[in-house]
Amino acid sequence: MSGRKNWTIKSSRQVYDNPWISVDHHDVIAPTGNPGIYGKVHFKNLAIGVLPIDEQGHTWLVGQNRFCFDSWSWELPEGGGDPKGDPMDAAQRELAEETGLKAAEYLPLFQDVHLSNSVTDERAFAYIATGLSSCKDHTPDETEQLETMRLPLENVFSMIENGEITDMFTLAMFWRAHHLAVTGRLPDGIAHHFRSR
Repeated sequence: MSGRKNWTIKSSRQVYDNPWISVDHHDVIAPTGNPGIYGKVHFKNLAIGVLPIDEQGHTWLVGQNRFCFDSWSWELPEGGGDPKGDPMDAAQRELAEETGLKAAEYLPLFQDVHLSNSVTDERAFAYIATGLSSCKDHTPDETEQLETMRLPLENVFSMIENGEITDMFTLAMFWRAHHLAVTGRLPDGIAHHFRSR
């Protein structure tokens, strides 16, 4: 589109760094031509999410206390993946680590979407996982104290509507799956679990 202008970076410096993120301060010229500052959080891993669905139309939620809000959060299996690797490999690992499950098939829900593009460069990939079976070959993350529960998809949507699920990645995965189901873009074996919504 004509007339669009880019940001101009006048100077940059790193103000924080750890194994998972770094934070940079930028002096900029905005697309409007005005000077300003911008802080950007760089994520060193991809965000990976999995929506597992079994033949009975149940899924798994993972519960944990999240540090930033110091509050309990129910979420779909989520984690980080190597940005140079295959996101599906990371999805398989996260599903096994957090639920003890493996899946015969993965269907893409999101491919390279941006979770918080106003302050971060985090990129996210998500999948529906089906053909589920037990997987003993997994090691939980040593910093996580997790609880898992298996429940019908209908119950999860009720939790969403009641405000019991606040994780945006989880919300996006459920509503994206629902949208694909009702618009005929998921296999019938998966889609029929959403059609009561």
